Amino acid sequence: MRQLRKQLLEGQRKVGVWGTGYIGFSTMANFAAQGVSCVGTDISDAVVSAINNGRMPVPDMEYWLGFDTNYLVESGMMSATKDWRRLLTSEFAVHMIAVPTEKEDKPWDGALQDVISKISTQETNPQEPPLIIVESTLTPKKTDSLIIPILESKGLRVGEDILVGVAPRRDWFISPEKNLKSLPRIVGGTTRETTGLMIDILSIVCDKLIQAPDHKHAEIVKSIENAFRHVEITLANQLSLAYPSLDMTEVLRLVGTKWNVGTYHPSFGTGGYCIPLSSQYVLEGAEKPERLTILQETISTDNNLPIILADQLANRGFRNVGILGLSYKGNLRVSVLSPTLRITKRLRERGAIVKVNDPYYTAEEIKKLTGVESFVFPQGLSEFECILIVAGHRLYRAISETQLRTYLTNCKMIIDNVEETWRDFDWKSSGIEYYIAGHSRWLG
Repeated sequence: MRQLRKQLLEGQRKVGVWGTGYIGFSTMANFAAQGVSCVGTDISDAVVSAINNGRMPVPDMEYWLGFDTNYLVESGMMSATKDWRRLLTSEFAVHMIAVPTEKEDKPWDGALQDVISKISTQETNPQEPPLIIVESTLTPKKTDSLIIPILESKGLRVGEDILVGVAPRRDWFISPEKNLKSLPRIVGGTTRETTGLMIDILSIVCDKLIQAPDHKHAEIVKSIENAFRHVEITLANQLSLAYPSLDMTEVLRLVGTKWNVGTYHPSFGTGGYCIPLSSQYVLEGAEKPERLTILQETISTDNNLPIILADQLANRGFRNVGILGLSYKGNLRVSVLSPTLRITKRLRERGAIVKVNDPYYTAEEIKKLTGVESFVFPQGLSEFECILIVAGHRLYRAISETQLRTYLTNCKMIIDNVEETWRDFDWKSSGIEYYIAGHSRWLG
């Protein structure tokens, strides 16, 4: 079993990485930093070019990753290609799959199906079977219903001709201490031997690996742990709606002082790949989804919260609204299920003029994703009667109160999502209403 680990570390075999976004690129970089040769494949020319020129494919990624990767490219330990066929030679002993499993706000198998179909064409040797490790979030039972059938349709015996396992990632992309190396990681293969091999390989870069009984248990863990978070976050938002006269942010802070209760903060709604999709993954894979009424209500509330906010602004007569942040979270380039998308759509339906700023996206990208124009921060703030801060990017914090006031000439109200970006400024003297999500009357 340890022979493959030795071959990787000695440079005799390689790791192929399918998908080189946050997850795939960090997998590649961490293995390469430990002396394992890696090649990543991606459908994006820009991403492949960035990697091969020693640049991070995602802005600000170095902060979270913790080290520069240019030396790994220069040394030849890491590279990228659009030609996925390069990863199907016998020298590639391990295939790490880090492709998207969502599309248009729903779980989606298209990319996963495509990658597994491609890998299934690799010639295999039962004496040295290639190992597939799925890092992407999977709908429960997806290994058995999709991955294994594709491989078997090509005449491959899973567990003999090719090995398959699941090891979802838990990284938090804005916290350098919560990464591939440091976070506990669940691992499960289709056979006990596969699980052991996965642990042997992943331990090259991961400090703490936790063995699941099998792949079925490993693939459901991430969805369920995030579904718990989804329910708790949505309850915080429901409480804010149910008790509008109270500062629910403060109430929840006090609640969180109890030893077995977390601290949650009301917001414009959840976003990103994990939390808002988790309940959908669990429901889709459930044998009796009708029993999961809590998750169904959680999804409904979470989807409606940005619409409730937009309707409140429209009802108050705001016709020019500026939104800071297309990303769902500060200092990230992730717009998947961002509240900005729903808020923008609803405000436009209500006749408002909306513009969006985000330093991580070009004007063309903002237009394509939201359907509205972008504006320059901070100069463009002068256009708006109301400003919503969805993502607390560092750029938005790096401005003095005096500077900011010079651009808020028409502003009547600011609502800050979670980041408390400009909380300490003296807004009363300016005649501007400033609310943080969850504060009393923040929705009017």
